[in-house]
Amino acid sequence: MAKEAGWPDMGEMLVCTIKTVKQNGAYVELDGYDGREGFIFIGEIASGWVKNIRSHVREGQRVVAKALKVRRDRKSIELSIKMVSEERRRDTLQRWKNEQRAGQLLRIVGERSGWDEEKIAEMKVHMTETYGTLYAAFEETAIDNEALSAEGYEGDWIALFIETAIENIIPDSVTIRAVADIQVHAAEGIEIIRSALVAVEGCASKESEVIITCFYDGAPEYRIELTAPDWEIAEVHWARIESAINDNVTDETGEAIITRE
Repeated sequence: MAKEAGWPDMGEMLVCTIKTVKQNGAYVELDGYDGREGFIFIGEIASGWVKNIRSHVREGQRVVAKALKVRRDRKSIELSIKMVSEERRRDTLQRWKNEQRAGQLLRIVGERSGWDEEKIAEMKVHMTETYGTLYAAFEETAIDNEALSAEGYEGDWIALFIETAIENIIPDSVTIRAVADIQVHAAEGIEIIRSALVAVEGCASKESEVIITCFYDGAPEYRIELTAPDWEIAEVHWARIESAINDNVTDETGEAIITRE
C-alpha cells in the first residue's frame, strides 16, 4: 500500500501512548506525528484470546505498535502490538529515548547560542534530514569533531554542540585524524620517515582497542587516523604518537609538524 500523506509508513514500528481503552480495542496517540491517532483492535493487542483488555494495556501506558493501514475515515491508523517482537520493541523504544534525549540536548545548545524556538525547530529538522536522526548528529559529532563542518554547518554554536555531544553521548568509538608534515634533510631520510610511521602504528593497542593507521598523501604529508573506545583513551595514545614521531624526527635530522583535523 502506498504511504498516506502525513501518516507513518505501513509496517513502521511506532511508539504510542494509550489514550482510551474500550472493550473492543484501544485508542492511542502516535509519538512524532502531531495530532495523529491510532486504534488497536482487541485481536491485535496480544497473541491468543484476550479475555480482559485492561489486563494488557492501560491509559497512559507507552507501547510499541506496528502500523497496519490508515482507516477509511482517515482519522486514525490501525495498529498491532502482537506483531511486534520483544527485540523490535526494545530497539524501537531505545531509538525513541535517544531522540528524546537528543531533542533536550539540542535545546540546551540552542538556548546557550541564543536561538529562538523557531530556530531550534529548524535545526532539528535540518539535522534529522542530514543524519537520519537527531541523535545520529550528536553521536557522529562525539565520534568525529569535524562531522558538522564536513556537512557544511558553520557558526560559533558548533563548539557548543561538540562539547555537549562529547559530555552526553557515549559513542561506540571516537576518531582522531591528523596530517603529519614530515621533512627530513638527512641522507637516510626515507628510512627515518619509515621508522617514524612504523613507531606511530606501534602505538596501537589490542588491549585498549586502539587502532592506528598511517596513510601516504604524497610527500611530505602523511595522514594518521586513530580510533579508540573513548576520548580519554584516545588522547593518551595520541600523546604516544606525537612522542614516537618526535623521537624519530629530531631537530638534527629534520622537522615534523602535526596538525589535527
